[in-house]
Amino acid sequence: MTQTPESLAVSPGDRVTINCKASSSVSYYMAWYQQKSGQAPKRLIHSASTRPSGVPDRFSFSGSGTDFTFTISRVEADDAGDYYCQQGQSFPLTVMQTNTKTFVLFLLFGVTAVSHPLPEQASVCQILGNF
Repeated sequence: MTQTPESLAVSPGDRVTINCKASSSVSYYMAWYQQKSGQAPKRLIHSASTRPSGVPDRFSFSGSGTDFTFTISRVEADDAGDYYCQQGQSFPLTVMQTNTKTFVLFLLFGVTAVSHPLPEQASVCQILGNF
């Protein structure tokens, strides 16, 4: 699994697009997760295009085969967090490439980039906003 981009800087109302590419077809078995700081991951969707109740309609999901997209049409402060794609076609249920790195930390009066190695199956895309 390859997920892009690794990080996004957003402002309220922005449109956010996260892409996930599988090395071979996973049909429509692509789940997306949201993880907020200090919390367990929350599954947003279990297959490519079916949004469960309770997930905001600002969130949309599309794709099949090898290419998938997650979009937030109008991002809000509460959307800040890490987002994961996970294929569910075959075991192991791959989350991402290993050893992905790079976080971008946004401060009130400046921007500091922080890079360090992450453990396997750590976050790939982090959305942070200076709200």
